[in-house]
Amino acid sequence: MLKRKYLFVTALIILMVAGFTATSLTSYFVARESLSSSISNQMLPLTSDNIYSEIQRDLLRPILISSVMASDTFVRDWAISGEEDAERIIAYLNEIQRQYDTITAFYVSDETRQYYHPSGILRQVSSDDPQDAWYFRVRDMRDDYEINIDTDTADTSRVSIFINYKVQDYDGRYIGATGVGLSVQAVTQLIDTYQERYNRTIYFVDRQGNVTLTGRGYQGPNRLQERENFSLHATQILSSPSISLEITDNAGNHSYLNSRLVPEFNWYLIVEQSNAASEQRLDNTLINNLALSGAIMILVLLAAHFTLRSYQRRLEQMATTDQLTGAANRHLFESIFEHISKSLPRYARPVSLITIDIDHFKLVNDTHGHNAGDMVLQAVATVIKENIRDSDSLCRWGGEEFVLLLDRCTSDEALILAGKIGNAVKNHNVAIGRQTIQVTLSMGVTQYHSGEPLERMIARADAALYEAKESGRDRVVLAN
Repeated sequence: MLKRKYLFVTALIILMVAGFTATSLTSYFVARESLSSSISNQMLPLTSDNIYSEIQRDLLRPILISSVMASDTFVRDWAISGEEDAERIIAYLNEIQRQYDTITAFYVSDETRQYYHPSGILRQVSSDDPQDAWYFRVRDMRDDYEINIDTDTADTSRVSIFINYKVQDYDGRYIGATGVGLSVQAVTQLIDTYQERYNRTIYFVDRQGNVTLTGRGYQGPNRLQERENFSLHATQILSSPSISLEITDNAGNHSYLNSRLVPEFNWYLIVEQSNAASEQRLDNTLINNLALSGAIMILVLLAAHFTLRSYQRRLEQMATTDQLTGAANRHLFESIFEHISKSLPRYARPVSLITIDIDHFKLVNDTHGHNAGDMVLQAVATVIKENIRDSDSLCRWGGEEFVLLLDRCTSDEALILAGKIGNAVKNHNVAIGRQTIQVTLSMGVTQYHSGEPLERMIARADAALYEAKESGRDRVVLAN
């Protein structure tokens, strides 16, 4: 098995190296034969696609953040309940800004028109104030959100990119707008990064041809129409969602341009490349790319190999579920508990635990055999699963003992559930050949105490379980 794995990895490496080398060399010779066609129809559009994809990726995160804010039950419940205690929403916005590293976060209430900001309540928006036109546009739009470039209300000297997201109550009625802000400077820095990475000139123009955002070193005119011999080209660019052009100036110099509409901004992304010294750069780029990509490929393959080998060992050492009952095993259960306990400081809620033991299980094994014991374990696990929520976690702790973790559940609710499970198991006779066995359960119930480890919580529930056994079995005891 090990030998086959190494043969597979070796073959994969050889195929990747051969494929990468063949592709690079083929692309190189094709580019040498038809450089102009390659730049105009392949390289430049590819660069534009890469940049466009990265811009969309960079915009996706703040859009997702704004979407989470708009659907957050805290925001909606706070607004619906009358916006009491403004410090709560201010603290929430401050945490959003801090955690996701945005330049601002905001919520504007449609009821009070208050503009809430991490620094406090800034003002009340008004339909008479042109500065607030964005809010009333958002309120009336059909889409869930918009991307808007505007002056920051908290700092009028700063132009920012805002994700404005509609907030609706549980019946779909509009109750306000929320979202985050990005710095235009951040997009400018991205342009500089793209220009250095791809050796292209990159900038944005609006629908009228005005240059809106550029990187450092841009020396062109402020309007596309003002470029030399460019009036016809400008019309083509501004009337097409995507276009590639070859441009020749009065001196006979050739350059290549690709434009693409970015609908999130309603701007055109312009990527240009000059033909000067292209062949030399092509030679140098080929050598550098072969060396760098080869080194990176080797590192990635080695990292993937060792990572996969490590995960393979881990997966071989453990399974996530108990094969007999289908319940979680200890490792998975401990991971679930750790995840829930870590989330409690931020989302406080009750969590309870039930320890479950099958009464007289040894007698079942001694009387009917271990196969019958296995059938009893399976039947008990099945009945428990039928009576719990999808969010509850059942674990076979060992032998005939199960542990049930209940998120968003008080000890009183857990006590009721335990009684329901006990009755269901008692009423479910297990068929062993021609005989049936009635099974009862002893259970201990406890509620999670802030900061305590799983072992302490289980020990407390186990103490209640032992008390249930000492009191005659077939009962539920709530831990002190």
